[in-house]
Amino acid sequence: MFERILIANRGEIACRVIDTCRRLGVETVAVFSEADAGARHVAMADIAVGIGGAAPSESYLNGDRIIAAAKATGAEAIHPGYGFLSENPDFVQAVAAAGLVFIGPSAEAIRKMGLKDAAKAVMEAAGVPVVPGYHGRNQDDAHLGREADRIGFPVMIKAVAGGGGKGMRMVERAEDFAEALGSARSEARNAFGNDTVLIEKFVTRPRHIEIQVFGDGTRAVHLFERDCSLQRRHQKVIEEAPAPGMRPEMRAAMGAAAVRAAEAIGYAGAGTVEFIVDGTEMEGEPGRGFFFMEMNTRLQVEHPVTEEVTGVDLVEWQLRVAAGEDLPVRQDDLVLSGHAMEVRLYAEDAAAGFLPATGTLHALRFPDGVRIETGVREGDAISPHYDPMIAKIIARGESREAAMRVLARALGKMVVAGTVTNKAFLQALLGHQGFRAGRVDTGLIGREMESLVQTAEPPAEAVALAAIAALGLHRPGDDLQGFALWSGRGQPCLLRSGERELSLRVECDGGTVRRVMGEGMDLRLVRLGDAWRIDGRRMPDPVRVGARIAVAQGPGFVFEAVDPLDRASIAGPGEDVVTAPMPGLVRTLHVAPGDAVEAGDPLAVLEAMKMEHVLRAGRSGEIAKIMVEEGAQVSAGDALLRLAEE
Repeated sequence: MFERILIANRGEIACRVIDTCRRLGVETVAVFSEADAGARHVAMADIAVGIGGAAPSESYLNGDRIIAAAKATGAEAIHPGYGFLSENPDFVQAVAAAGLVFIGPSAEAIRKMGLKDAAKAVMEAAGVPVVPGYHGRNQDDAHLGREADRIGFPVMIKAVAGGGGKGMRMVERAEDFAEALGSARSEARNAFGNDTVLIEKFVTRPRHIEIQVFGDGTRAVHLFERDCSLQRRHQKVIEEAPAPGMRPEMRAAMGAAAVRAAEAIGYAGAGTVEFIVDGTEMEGEPGRGFFFMEMNTRLQVEHPVTEEVTGVDLVEWQLRVAAGEDLPVRQDDLVLSGHAMEVRLYAEDAAAGFLPATGTLHALRFPDGVRIETGVREGDAISPHYDPMIAKIIARGESREAAMRVLARALGKMVVAGTVTNKAFLQALLGHQGFRAGRVDTGLIGREMESLVQTAEPPAEAVALAAIAALGLHRPGDDLQGFALWSGRGQPCLLRSGERELSLRVECDGGTVRRVMGEGMDLRLVRLGDAWRIDGRRMPDPVRVGARIAVAQGPGFVFEAVDPLDRASIAGPGEDVVTAPMPGLVRTLHVAPGDAVEAGDPLAVLEAMKMEHVLRAGRSGEIAKIMVEEGAQVSAGDALLRLAEE
């Protein structure tokens, strides 16, 4: 086993690797960018080395600096985590040339699987079924359009060097193909430096099922499947193992195909073979109805659900095989036990099309009874430079229903405040009737989006908690002397919830009782021990930062304490002005002053959190003024352009 390794990554995966290393007695070296100097993974590691600026190209994608840090600190090996350089064969070769061990597959194996078109050729030769499509070298736009017509719409455009949903577009109509192709190429070029694409048939009611494999360069085993069908914008939202509705015969057929794929390229380490499965054929003949999509030659974000149902620590296996040990088990030694689910908590606004968000995590508290993997702590800021995932919450149960129940309870008790999150969206998904019944496919979120992002009205209990926080009366030991002036008549409180203003009144009865009245409510809050209770039920403590108050009850609610003297100064942005919905880089401007636009026309492309977001006209009109230039970095709410008044 290694004495010391360097982790060439950040966030929750760096912390995850450190956890296993601590258990095995292996020292760890963390690398960090200027933006991550105070990050959790830096605090956890035995040694930490700064490697450059906040931009990934200046730090986490700079292989030379990472290798230099490893040599300077006496590390014997480098663990890449996922993302960044984890699937870069040139980096793997450079690590070996420096006399270090890369904890992962060989450069040759990564190259064979790294480009989707080449990977499909390898899989066909190994007898693994592939999705019908075009994987050729002719990248002429017109030729690709003809190939899409030949395959038949709907089709999927995919960057051959892609991953994480970047450079990927689903196209339903021929007339939309050219715009989608240009957008996919641009995103792929910016993310991977390679704008080559392939075209695939989009499978009807597809399910995304992947097989976890592990090899030692000679032999491979599979650790069963994960269902990752619940996705938004090709990013996974909920993952589970085993897949609902999976019959033993199909599991065996898919597992055998995945092992053939791994052994065909002499694979060493953890990898995932991803299949698209025709949901209508899940009950069909074994060995039919599934097609190879791609192989991820690294550890996956969702690997914890496999660990929970197999009892295996995949990071430990990675370290042992990289250190020269043989594969620790044979296929017959591996068994499934129970059910596990994982949700990804993101700083993003689901109702606004999953726009990424930033902000400081003024409160971040996780309940007991679930596995938490996170790279942030209470008080940390969500950076615009990296993926906005806050945490992964993993629940295990003896059955699928039990795992869902544990996960839903954990989300309900989790407290997160300071930024917009997808918590309510995750809760809505867990409560969706189709999902609960195991009827999942990659189109479920798109079809049900309207119901999944409906904004709930805050219940009276949440309003009462926000009211006492607005008056500074929510913490134990708050000074209540000011209330003596009113002698029980109470103090007025004005809150804003969305577009509504709530006029309330708060009274105190001693140091532990609050009475909140108004808006058809009259509630008594009693402080017992470390929590407020309403009718005996424990309530979460509200969190106040400035004028904003977060209450974690249910899906979570945000209020604003309103000063009546300042009400006249509050105004929303004019409808003629297009503002940035998130912090980001203005990648492209599609219009100029004087241009006429129709509702829905693309105006600009904003790059944020490694993804491109097209801003479109909300109405028809003429462009009056452009306030930014291409390449400008903007903050959320910044004015980008203005339409002439109607």
